[in-house]
Amino acid sequence: MRPKNIRLFIILTLIVCAFTMTYYYVPISKTFLSNIVTNSDKFGILEIYPTKPGGREWFIDMNNPAKDPGFDPASNISHQMDGSWQVSGRLENGKFAGEVRMEVLRLPGSEEWKNVEMTGYAKIIPTTNPNDSLVWSVRGGVHNDTAPCEGTALKGGIDVNGTVSWVKEIWHTGGYTSKRAEAQITDPIVGRWIGWKIVVYNINNNTAVKMESYLDDKADNRWLKVTDLTDNGRWYANSPDIEFYSANCGKAKNYIITNGGPLAVFRSDNMTWNFRDLSVREIKSPS
Repeated sequence: MRPKNIRLFIILTLIVCAFTMTYYYVPISKTFLSNIVTNSDKFGILEIYPTKPGGREWFIDMNNPAKDPGFDPASNISHQMDGSWQVSGRLENGKFAGEVRMEVLRLPGSEEWKNVEMTGYAKIIPTTNPNDSLVWSVRGGVHNDTAPCEGTALKGGIDVNGTVSWVKEIWHTGGYTSKRAEAQITDPIVGRWIGWKIVVYNINNNTAVKMESYLDDKADNRWLKVTDLTDNGRWYANSPDIEFYSANCGKAKNYIITNGGPLAVFRSDNMTWNFRDLSVREIKSPS
């Protein structure tokens, strides 16, 4: 082969190799996030966004969660042989009601939870009828009839059948919206460990809210973005006007929850599940 042809052959070979690597590897790098190119938290878990400079970071004390003054499990929790903890419902009037509302509290002098990344690993224990969602909830306060207007929330959840979604709550309990970004993205999650992560932050000069959720389907720190949702005022409460405005919260039916809240909540209903490596971080907003 002539030298000129050899050079041409080498150039063509390099072009084909570059095209092949781009075709096969770029889609994966866009889909799965690697801790090689981003930071990891104290548990070694991938951080999607960096912590806000001077922002609060909360990590559960895996040795003794109950001793943490910033964490209120409000439920029966028990230590497991693998080092995780099991939660089985909230104590009400001396009985467990089936609700799990594990709250990460605003500490005195700290900012409210606003632009946050909220992460945790969970394994739902098989029962006769597990039928609910794991839900990480932010931008709200207490949820009760005494202070209904404080019961705002943005809730990113994953159902036991592998369906993900978001719900907005403008007040408790007459301000719920329909689900958004709903899709089944994996097999049922009962009886196996998964990682669930939500990210919430304001955009457009604090006039809209961006919501993202991520799934670590095999609990191997490979995170897949499964929702990407913006609330810019077109997401309305479902309740009739007479019900919605009965609380006198001074909020429109399409109220955008751009405010922070004193609580970040790991929650479920009517399920028993194990958990580990819970965290909430105030992030530097990408916008």
